[in-house]
Amino acid sequence: MTQAAEAPAVPSKPRTPWITRSGLAVPLILFALFAVLPPILVVSGETFLLTILTRIMIFAIAAVSLDLILGYGAMVSLGHAAFIGIGAYVVGIMAFHGVSDAFLQLLVVLLATGLFALVTGAISLKTSGVYFIMITLAFAQMAYFTTTSLAMYGGDDGLTLRVRSTVFGMSFLGDRITLYYIVFAALLGAFFLCRTLVASRFGRVLQGCRQSPLRMRALGFSPYRYQLVAYVIAGMLAGIAGALLANQIAFVSPAYMSWMRSGELIFMVVLGGMGTLYGAIIGAFAFIAAEEILSHFTHHWRVIFGPLLIIAVLFARGGLISLIFARRGSG
Repeated sequence: MTQAAEAPAVPSKPRTPWITRSGLAVPLILFALFAVLPPILVVSGETFLLTILTRIMIFAIAAVSLDLILGYGAMVSLGHAAFIGIGAYVVGIMAFHGVSDAFLQLLVVLLATGLFALVTGAISLKTSGVYFIMITLAFAQMAYFTTTSLAMYGGDDGLTLRVRSTVFGMSFLGDRITLYYIVFAALLGAFFLCRTLVASRFGRVLQGCRQSPLRMRALGFSPYRYQLVAYVIAGMLAGIAGALLANQIAFVSPAYMSWMRSGELIFMVVLGGMGTLYGAIIGAFAFIAAEEILSHFTHHWRVIFGPLLIIAVLFARGGLISLIFARRGSG
């Protein structure tokens, strides 16, 4: 029997009620809001909020990429922030040497993060469970300490971008609104790419590997190969988020790839709703918005922020989207 004949037997991920009911409605509403907010904020004079929204979308790209491997592939990576840091440092180092062309930087970002993901993923995926978590953490820490040792590029102090990325010699990314819509376009692309992958044969096999690797091997599929491809794609998307973050802040730092940042990304995915993709966007929005609001009231905002996140996860087992659709269903 051929693999093509066996394809229908690939198990699909159980669809929870809110995912089935929402379809594309929730992400389309989210993207519509992101699209119309800049003119409103500019007219109202709240340009600072534009910067916050740009930051939210950048981390939403990273969270969506993590959800691809965490929510659909059951790969709990505690080193995902390493890809953000690599993407940021590629932009910073190239700018340091006078190379600011955005297309060339993007190509190098994809190559660097793709290669790092391929090598580390090939090793990490030989393990599973807690061992996978720890080895991804170890690789991320290796990347972290490598950047701290780069004295030429600031070491622990980080590196200030001499010039933001340019397109045909013009620096469009220096403008807040232009940068916002570029980040918005990148988020759209990342979301629909991941959604297409999840809905494809590749995605069904990946989800089948998540449920029962043994059964997938019996059907003739190699879980290792599918998981590795997903891991590389997720790493490259997170690298794009890092490149955009470097351009927004005009600064790169080893802190971008710390294990704490990886933990925050996992929290964003779980907080919004794991295995939905758009839940990662909602989680990134809720996480960063709460962080910004609380930090304006007290310097010890983390003391309040931590318990709030724990409460949110405990009482919303399916993430914030489960609360939204549960309320709709009861109303």
